[in-house]
Amino acid sequence: MRRPRLAALVWVAALLAPGPAPAQGDPPLSALTLVGPAQPVFRAAHDACDGHDVPDAPARAFRDAGGGLVLFGLHYRNRALRGPDFDRLRLDCRVVLESGLDPDPARYDDRTWITATWTEDGRSVAGLLHHEYHGEAHPGRCIATTMMACWYNTVLAARSTDGGARFARAAPPVVVAGAPFRQEVDQGRHRGFFNPSNIVREGRHWYFLAATTGWAGQPHGVCVFRSDDAGDPGRWRAHDGQGFTLAYADPYRKGAKPSGACRPVGPFPGPVGSVSRHRGTGAWIAVFQAAAGGVFPRSGFYWTTSRDLMTWDTPRLLLAGATLYDDYCKAGGGLISYPSLIDRDAKGRNFDDVGDSAELYYATLPVTGCTVTGERDLVRRPVAIKVWP
Repeated sequence: MRRPRLAALVWVAALLAPGPAPAQGDPPLSALTLVGPAQPVFRAAHDACDGHDVPDAPARAFRDAGGGLVLFGLHYRNRALRGPDFDRLRLDCRVVLESGLDPDPARYDDRTWITATWTEDGRSVAGLLHHEYHGEAHPGRCIATTMMACWYNTVLAARSTDGGARFARAAPPVVVAGAPFRQEVDQGRHRGFFNPSNIVREGRHWYFLAATTGWAGQPHGVCVFRSDDAGDPGRWRAHDGQGFTLAYADPYRKGAKPSGACRPVGPFPGPVGSVSRHRGTGAWIAVFQAAAGGVFPRSGFYWTTSRDLMTWDTPRLLLAGATLYDDYCKAGGGLISYPSLIDRDAKGRNFDDVGDSAELYYATLPVTGCTVTGERDLVRRPVAIKVWP
């Protein structure tokens, strides 16, 4: 039985041009309402190929060149759910990207999840990877023995040329977002950039959001990234508060220069599960998980809206329940995690837009005592969406 991945606990004209136009007034008013029960999409206890197949990241989908669906959202031995439509998805046991458990952090091949994809033609697919280096698992790489004290995280690039049948990391590795320092044996806490959202497109630019735990000079929070070519991983830039200027370098490369600090946005306590463009109004809708406290009256899934990806409104509760941010011992039998919105009637191949209805995909994680079990399910629930212009 594997420990749950705790990445949830952490807390995009030219690339140097100004960011999105200022918001026209306040963020839009919106209402998201669950309008049906949960339905299983993947059940680890019945549908897995091996013990690695558990829901462990937000669901990401695209349509391949033949019209079939490809959906990621499982573990670091990356496999895809495939089918002709969302009601007939089945796990394909072919591993599309393996994790090497490599003890050398400079090779960026310890544990890797496919966490964002983008394709124009269904054949060539750009991917963003959530890469975890766990020093505690490699002798001599961390003076601590706990995962959180030894965890070094980076967002990397990958590509498929066969519609997602196989992904390959860029060689040499391309750091899309990372800390300006190397993994340290005494780092003491989880550090770096974590859990990129799905990739979305507006006009001639592509965007995603990623979380950072911060360091000296870099506040923790969620930052916005932009590119004018989603197929070229070297063109992603983070927003520094004035424009999309920040390119992150690989600290293991000779001559690498540290970047400045990106400016966190939104009410997000950790990574964004997904961000979607509402077709009727152009508003952005983000869903994420939070534990009770502060602006979050209850633990569960929340949504927030924006006109420009920079200014977000007060989050509202969509589904209550203990999350990976909560105390497992008090979870009352189970947790919910990794929310994402997907509209099966989306207009593009990459399901980055939603209409007045969609489905909330998320994982359910049973807890026995104080331990999250491996018998997780990926489920979906229908959601009604209303956004006022």
